[in-house]
Amino acid sequence: MENLDSFVKSSRPNPQPVAISQEVRDRGSIFVGAIYRANTPEQATKAVSYLKHVVHAKKHASHEISAWRCMVLKAGKSGLHGTEDFEVKSGNDDDGEKYASGKILKVMQTEGVIDAVVIVSRWYGGEMLYSARFEHIETCAREVCVTFRKREEVEEAISSLLSLDDILASLRAELSQLLKPESEPPQLSQGSVLSSSQSDSRASRKSQDYRALRESLDLAKAKRLVTARENSIKSVKTSLKKAKEKNADPPIVEEGPASIELQVDTVSQLLPTQTD
Repeated sequence: MENLDSFVKSSRPNPQPVAISQEVRDRGSIFVGAIYRANTPEQATKAVSYLKHVVHAKKHASHEISAWRCMVLKAGKSGLHGTEDFEVKSGNDDDGEKYASGKILKVMQTEGVIDAVVIVSRWYGGEMLYSARFEHIETCAREVCVTFRKREEVEEAISSLLSLDDILASLRAELSQLLKPESEPPQLSQGSVLSSSQSDSRASRKSQDYRALRESLDLAKAKRLVTARENSIKSVKTSLKKAKEKNADPPIVEEGPASIELQVDTVSQLLPTQTD
């Protein structure tokens, strides 16, 4: 109960799984994989403890097999010199299922998963599975690792989309101002302190909802949207350039000595000729 109470009383949010695998059942045994974000070995340990003592409190697993990989600072480094200051640290725990956690760690390395902990829970069914148990453990681990990587890539694409949306909204607002007639006054709501371009940008940001993309994890669609935004930005930039050229003031011709002399000659020709 001490472990459970520590989680209940903690002000920090409890670990949440990024992905959970399908159950694998074989001769009474059940295998389920889960993956949690973990930026440090301490966070990995906390996730394992939470799964074991809280999530599975009512039905404890026979084994909570885990492995983690984290990108951490090297000893004596500050992180200011780029990737050279960091290293990947890893660890694993069989929890009584000999050699099993090494299988999970190998899957993580193959799938390129970092800053995460993978836990495969096994409920023993009373019959020995021998090498088959390793296949089931690897299957569960691979499923959650693939989902983890895909979710990270989708989140990166959404982050790019949000940034591109802001750029596109700002460019469109600038283009709209250039295309407005000069006599049309700017319309701002009473008490507004934002420029029209900022307002348009924020409105565009709020209108975009990528929750469906997050749920579907449709990476191909996310990439298509990024390409579409980039093309839209190029198109608006082209229109903006043309609008600026069209609205440019005509060049001012400065009057030099030659011009003044020409004007004097022209005036003298227009005056009537006086005779003595």
